[in-house]
Amino acid sequence: MVNKFKTVCLTAAIASSSATFAGGLLTNTNQHVAFNRMMSREASIGIDGVYYNPAGVVFMGEGNHLAINWQLAYQTRTIKNDYKLFTNNVNNPTTPRDFKGKAFAPVIPSFQYAYNKGRWSLQGNFALTGGGGKCTFDNGLGSFEKIVGETAMGAIGLAGAIDNALGAEMFTSDQAFGKKGSYSFNSYMHGRQYYFGLSAGAAYKVSDNFSVYAGLRGIYATCNYYGYVEDIKVGNMPLYQVLDPSKENSANIELSCDQSGIGFTPMLAVDYKTGRWNFSAKYEFKTRMRLKNKSVNQLPSIGNLDDNLKNQMNKVLTGKFMQAGLSQEQAMIKAEQTSTAVLNNPTVVATTAGLKQQFDSKINEAIGEYADGKKIAGDIPSLLTVGVGYSPIDELRINVGFHWFDDYKATSYNNRNKLLKKRGTLEFNAGVEYDVTKKITVSTGWQNTNYGLTDKYMDDKSFVVGSNSVGLGGVYHITKKLDFSVAYFHTFYNHVKTSETVTLAPGVSNTYNSDYTRNNNAFAAGVNITF
Repeated sequence: MVNKFKTVCLTAAIASSSATFAGGLLTNTNQHVAFNRMMSREASIGIDGVYYNPAGVVFMGEGNHLAINWQLAYQTRTIKNDYKLFTNNVNNPTTPRDFKGKAFAPVIPSFQYAYNKGRWSLQGNFALTGGGGKCTFDNGLGSFEKIVGETAMGAIGLAGAIDNALGAEMFTSDQAFGKKGSYSFNSYMHGRQYYFGLSAGAAYKVSDNFSVYAGLRGIYATCNYYGYVEDIKVGNMPLYQVLDPSKENSANIELSCDQSGIGFTPMLAVDYKTGRWNFSAKYEFKTRMRLKNKSVNQLPSIGNLDDNLKNQMNKVLTGKFMQAGLSQEQAMIKAEQTSTAVLNNPTVVATTAGLKQQFDSKINEAIGEYADGKKIAGDIPSLLTVGVGYSPIDELRINVGFHWFDDYKATSYNNRNKLLKKRGTLEFNAGVEYDVTKKITVSTGWQNTNYGLTDKYMDDKSFVVGSNSVGLGGVYHITKKLDFSVAYFHTFYNHVKTSETVTLAPGVSNTYNSDYTRNNNAFAAGVNITF
């Protein structure tokens, strides 16, 4: 019973690590206000091109070009779980149940710089290339409660085996575990993830119409996960009393893990202009990331289960035998003999041995990703972008773009990436901007994100869902060398539903249903300066 609970609790922290921004599983593509207001920037010529179209930046003209951007992002993640055992929660006996996480990033800066001279453009970019916020699940996750409910059922199963062998009601009494599988607990999960990216590169104008680019991005990742599941009670008995009665926190699970790592991303790009058309492409190679853990985790132990059960039985039986007229010494001897016989009963032995075996076999799975000192794979996938831009008149610019993230080949812990479809993540976008006057430009855009998801990949510890995003905004051209931009975009997420059959005992099973979705809003403002 305890092993299942521990396994899920320790791995659940990753729920807060999913990116708050647009892009692939570990990639943020909204690194400039222009993206937020137009969504499609792959074929645009502008300072934001230092990220979106670096080869095209060389066509901006000579001089220094600087962009300073600020973003605010707010996201909620909702998982609706339907599970029959949830009705055993004495504090909230309802199903289905919504588990909500809130991610808020109030200050997300980014900077782009380019120095153009002759046929060359020297460029630099600083931004959050992945992650970008904090997420909190005040009441934990559905997977937490699912395992607590199953733990309660396992506890009353063991209690029943002991009481049957004893021939009397002890652990199945209403004062102990009871017979219903009722439970209560407290849980909490909080996490943050930041992937800081600093890139440098150079574009070269091969001809008046064609340019190339090569660059390198260095990435520093820093993550933190903290969570707990505590005060677990089955029936009216705190779980710690059968693990270590001398320590009230002996059944608590606490995760406190910091992760950090460094990676490098080579980048290549091209841009071709002809008449009113512009074509561009960029390829970012896979970034190999290994995150090192620094952890202080508290884990329960099941090793003393037999001794603690025996001590509990001896205490209760001694009192009963003394009430029946035996002396204290005689009662203690008889209690020892009785409890030893019960715990040596074949059914009881098989039940406790099964629990211990499962616990031992899964302990590495439980602590693996967050074990102190361990290095965890967290690659950023390779990325191919293609863009086409067309300007039918000088005041109007129309763009379309495409992204392909090769998530399947980006190694993650326990090769979870292999649970995705091989095609990876596909994104399509389109945008338009129009110069209303010489001082004001307005724009809007759309992007569709389609992950290569499978049912096996989906769980509340780390999930994404496909979406459609829309953005709008404008630019105020203060002077010929100074622009001020504002933008807002909203993401409409799909719902992904999964279902699994959970076998609780031979011939006894329940269905665990999940419905995953998100809600995302982002605001942005920034200035572009030429000097």
